[in-house]
Amino acid sequence: MSSSTQNMSSQHVKKVLLDDQDKPLKPCCACPETRLKRDQCILMHGEEMCADLIMEHKECLRKLGFTM
Repeated sequence: MSSSTQNMSSQHVKKVLLDDQDKPLKPCCACPETRLKRDQCILMHGEEMCADLIMEHKECLRKLGFTM
């Protein structure tokens, strides 16, 4: 493999986030603060009334490298 091919493939390596037990972080366990606020709002008021909290949670997940 040429050095340019090695450089290209190393640039495409995705970081894997680990939890406190060194296991890969799952989207369901990421951003617990925003997830809790979002879920409570949806239960109390319905999804339509919680768009801002839903977007805040999605933004938190994206910052950690998850895609929606």
